[in-house]
Amino acid sequence: MSDDGTHRWSRRTFIKATGAAGALGALGGVTAATPGREPGPKKDEILVGVSASADELEGTVRSAVPGNARVVHKNEKLRYVAVEFPSRAADVARENFVEAVTKKEEVKYAEPNATVQAFYTPNDPQFGSQYAPQQVNAPGAWDTTLGDSSVTIAVVDQGVQYDHPNLEGNMDGSVSNYGRDFPDSDGDPYPVNADENHGTHVGGIAAGGTDNGTGHAGISNCSILSARALDESGSGSLSDIADAITWSADQGVDVINLSLGGGGYTDTMKNAVSYAYDNGTLPVAAAGNDYGSPVSYPAAYDECLAVSALNESESLANYSNKGSNVELAAPGSNVLSTVPFGNYEELSGTSMASPVVAGVAGLALSSWDLTAADLRSHLKSTAVDVGLPAEEQGSGRVDADNAVNTQPGDGGDGGDGGDGGDGGDGGGDSTTSSISDSLSSYWDSDCWSYGWEFSSTSQVVVELDGPSDADFDLYANTGNSDCPSTTDYDYRSWTTDSQESITVDNPDTSTDLHLLVDVYSGSGDYTLTITEKS
Repeated sequence: MSDDGTHRWSRRTFIKATGAAGALGALGGVTAATPGREPGPKKDEILVGVSASADELEGTVRSAVPGNARVVHKNEKLRYVAVEFPSRAADVARENFVEAVTKKEEVKYAEPNATVQAFYTPNDPQFGSQYAPQQVNAPGAWDTTLGDSSVTIAVVDQGVQYDHPNLEGNMDGSVSNYGRDFPDSDGDPYPVNADENHGTHVGGIAAGGTDNGTGHAGISNCSILSARALDESGSGSLSDIADAITWSADQGVDVINLSLGGGGYTDTMKNAVSYAYDNGTLPVAAAGNDYGSPVSYPAAYDECLAVSALNESESLANYSNKGSNVELAAPGSNVLSTVPFGNYEELSGTSMASPVVAGVAGLALSSWDLTAADLRSHLKSTAVDVGLPAEEQGSGRVDADNAVNTQPGDGGDGGDGGDGGDGGDGGGDSTTSSISDSLSSYWDSDCWSYGWEFSSTSQVVVELDGPSDADFDLYANTGNSDCPSTTDYDYRSWTTDSQESITVDNPDTSTDLHLLVDVYSGSGDYTLTITEKS
């Protein structure tokens, strides 16, 4: 901060050595998924992301599509189209298409429609009683709230059996049939058969009926919305899951549970979780079941709260992924919950740990008015250190009693369980500063530096609001004096439009924050807003 108490902003404008992209085309697009598009994995499809400056979504891609392929699907919010090739087509045909279409200035990426699968390890029941709610101190939270039905958790997964005796009272009735089926492209997400049990089990953990005299006790009595994105085999396409996340955010849900993963980093999924987070929804995701491996996607995206799994002795489960992306841990082994049709079963996996955290998030939101970023910080600051390395537990084991009964900003008894353990959410001091400018064309960029307000900053949120008909990107560096570039940066928000957001917990404040606003295509005015929390 400067001597007169105002924020210190400085600006450098420069010309990029190589142009990124221009803007051409006109919007006409696919009206809907092509009839007959099969549910489940879609390994023969390529997803193409089109910049917001392009007028025509389908038309931008069409000229590069070979005669044996066709555009079969679109998502206007995430601005991608799916191009399907015949299953007999050689890999080189898809590779040639990717090479050709990405040469178009208004195409931002092209990637396979990867297959995503449920994260769970089936296990024979060993105990007839629950331990997960007790391990996270849910009874202490229940003395204050069982969960508010106005708080909704979306289960992006297999379908939830919405008439299960221990779920029907907690389903979100604001949508017909309590959700949507994306693999089959209809309005009924009901499971196909008894083997399709993953979504029902996950939903029952997060929000199965509690204190209703029936079956098991879920973590909360919040509402469930079923976004069926995986088929009865437990697999689904990247596009179905991205669409389900986008749709769930549009319904105004508070939390999205993602007990699934696979396919590695993709721009389409990154854009979907960014869309949810930017619209006030917290994605909670399973870290993965490849023991010793880094956190899987989508949990590894910055927007997702990644959850590792503990066993009954609060050790890391022998299947759980770990790494620096882990933010919280929760019970995941032998967790009792609902399965079709009207039954109960114990299953194990990070798939079971993630909805425990989603349920605790629902309890916290039933007691406190928190943004998605503040909810995330509050869950971490009230977590309990169970003596594991930060790469295994993050900030610690989630604690429902602390999350519900601790004033946001006061922290809990979490000790020093890892990144985020110092709290710093809703109750701390905060300051917001904005600056506006304009960029003229695809070779234009602005570099800004920002002087920190607080000597100890717990979180900084940077938001870019640019023109709707252009594609601006946002990059950030902390802890060094260099301006980020499009190839060298600490953080990036890179969707197909000009609405970008970067959140950094416990940033390095030894140097000014450096930000790059870069034109991918188009031009126009923008506003850059920084919210800093102590």
